[in-house]
Amino acid sequence: MTTLRPNFWQFALNKLTNDEWEALCDGCGVCCLIKYLDDDDVALTEYTDVACQLLDCTTGHCSNYQHRKRHVPDCIRLTPEMVPDMMWLPRHCAYKRLHLGQGLPSWHYLVAGQARHDKAMDKVGVRGRCVSEKGLSDDVIEERIVTWVKI
Repeated sequence: MTTLRPNFWQFALNKLTNDEWEALCDGCGVCCLIKYLDDDDVALTEYTDVACQLLDCTTGHCSNYQHRKRHVPDCIRLTPEMVPDMMWLPRHCAYKRLHLGQGLPSWHYLVAGQARHDKAMDKVGVRGRCVSEKGLSDDVIEERIVTWVKI
């Protein structure tokens, strides 16, 4: 059973329990998209609409979240210590926003009291807007840059 402290998102990221840390994620799936990072300027990061092989593009959920690193060794398990170096995360990302002192967006399910995957996610999430990397060549992926992810 998961126990979450009231308004736990107001605590420092490194003071959250594992359950609270996981609960911060809005489940948008954007971090599962293939992206081209610019080491010198994160604003130049380009996202594609091509998702990790484990992401179910219909639901926007990882098909094997608990064991994802077994199947996708370079999958990132985000930690509070990593967030400062990951400003390429989308601007709506709870981890990034809290690190920057911005608070959660008003539509975030923890604030709005909605289900985690409600209609608000359709504006920022990957559900129904991505394709799997399975069978796609690097050349094809490079042609699938999108602009709907906002850093």
